[in-house]
Amino acid sequence: MFKLVLLAGVMLTSGVQAQSVRNCGTMHHLHEMEKSEPATILRMQNVERETEQWIKSNSANKVAVVVTIPVVFHIVYNTASQNISDAQINSQLNILNADFRKLNSDINLLPSVFSGLAADSEIQFCMAQRDPSGNATNGIVRKSTTVTSFSDNDNIKRNANGGSDAWPAGSYLNIWVGNLGGGLLGYAQFPGGSASTDGVVILHSACGNTGTAAAPFNKGRTATHEVGHWLNLRHIWGDATCGNDQVTDTPTQQSANFGCPSFPKVTCSNGPNGDLHMNYMDYTDDACMYMFTNGQKTRMLASLNTTRASLLSSLGCVPPSTGTCGVPSGLTVTDILSNQVTLNWTAVPGAISYNIRYKAISSSTWISRTSLVPSKIITSLTASTAYEFQVKANCSSSSSAFSASSAFQQLPHVLICMKAIIQEPMQNQFL
Repeated sequence: MFKLVLLAGVMLTSGVQAQSVRNCGTMHHLHEMEKSEPATILRMQNVERETEQWIKSNSANKVAVVVTIPVVFHIVYNTASQNISDAQINSQLNILNADFRKLNSDINLLPSVFSGLAADSEIQFCMAQRDPSGNATNGIVRKSTTVTSFSDNDNIKRNANGGSDAWPAGSYLNIWVGNLGGGLLGYAQFPGGSASTDGVVILHSACGNTGTAAAPFNKGRTATHEVGHWLNLRHIWGDATCGNDQVTDTPTQQSANFGCPSFPKVTCSNGPNGDLHMNYMDYTDDACMYMFTNGQKTRMLASLNTTRASLLSSLGCVPPSTGTCGVPSGLTVTDILSNQVTLNWTAVPGAISYNIRYKAISSSTWISRTSLVPSKIITSLTASTAYEFQVKANCSSSSSAFSASSAFQQLPHVLICMKAIIQEPMQNQFL
């Protein structure tokens, strides 16, 4: 049985919380489950045996099959600011997809000595298109509550306690977003727990990268970390001094890392390269974690082929059949930089995916992209250039026409340079 260590967080008031260090409640949540329901210990041991057997039997399987997991977001809010926008929710889903497919732009920050460890997990996520009753949905449940803040006792997951009941765990990843007390950023339930409480909980100001998202946890990595737990990953230090995270290719490290450590940080005789503190399962700031390893990928896939295998046949990503597929509307742009922008539009009921095309207004050639969610990050744009984009929706039996164009202007490169210079002293405080 794993040694459980509760890392104390910084006690903070409710509302938008300015956490200074990451505080994940997953191991405390597991410890409480084991105390209240001792059978949890046996279930966890069975999960570990199944995991080890699957990894042993599939170690040579190199066939790439991307798994798509339907997600439902439960937004449990006490104030208007906690009722986060669709755009903030969509930004979180985009981040999950980028992080789990190794498409995150900051992967290039990984020290070269670790480059061979970084993995595309071949796991991606979609907003649920079909609810448990078979009706069309946008994958978002909004619940007003009189509860001012929640803890890791699972009340946020129950209507009777001011929260929102889970959708069936065998078909959906439930993500609850709300106000958490005690400096808690989030927590997850490992495979093998109760279906009625299965899923991930995150603080609303640690969700996505826009809206209420607050630094240093404003890049959506709290959800990445917690979904890693939900897929049976342990903290990288094994929740013990020089502990074991059950993954062979992660260096043994002494304890959790916080902030933004300098490379290399040598502990537990793991020199010369030291801790893998840029791993999603450490406790560093969002800007300083950006990879899963191949061993972690294998462990997550083992979960999806054993305890969580029912997700592989879920219809949650498949909308119910409709006669028409609406044309996307509400086209906007956010996060404009000199060479990058996020394109957004209103979700179309029943849409499975979207086709996006964009071009410089002065050009006659469109560039095409696709997305599973109603937003898309576009890179490699030219500074100080005017662009336009259009979107069409793809449903199960038809596709819409392209929308009317929406124009946007890229920033001059000089403004980005000035921004980097201004931010540099702030970044150096973590070195």
